[in-house]
Amino acid sequence: MPVSELLLDRSRCSVAGTLAVVGEKWSLLVLREAFLGVRRFADFQRILGAPRAVLTDRLATLVDQGILRRVPYQAEGERQRHEYRLTTKGIDLYPTLVALMEWGDRYLAPEGEVPMELRHRNCGAPVHLTLTCEDGHTLRGAREVTPVPR
Repeated sequence: MPVSELLLDRSRCSVAGTLAVVGEKWSLLVLREAFLGVRRFADFQRILGAPRAVLTDRLATLVDQGILRRVPYQAEGERQRHEYRLTTKGIDLYPTLVALMEWGDRYLAPEGEVPMELRHRNCGAPVHLTLTCEDGHTLRGAREVTPVPR
């Protein structure tokens, strides 16, 4: 039976739910910058070039969803402001951004012109995302996976 005919309850689809939270361009770019160490509103805005209202809305949504948390800080002689830091829930989105980056590197970047490479902090080797089963088998892609309704 084709996968499209399986009796999957699409009203509870985890992909749709995730996209409802982080599936907008600016949200993903805010997350990219947060993973690169950006924490302050002005820095997000300067780097991304996002309209102030859009950035304010995306940051508020990511905070409301528990992906980022607001942490107060105060530079000497200035009013209190907030930094945005990844929560555990936010950090768990890292493989998602790595997957998007790898796809973009493979299909959108000119040959040999990958804009950024991820390396293992301890040994310096390049990092790549892999799909594995609980028994430790590495899968090459979707054709090696069977969706099972639950």
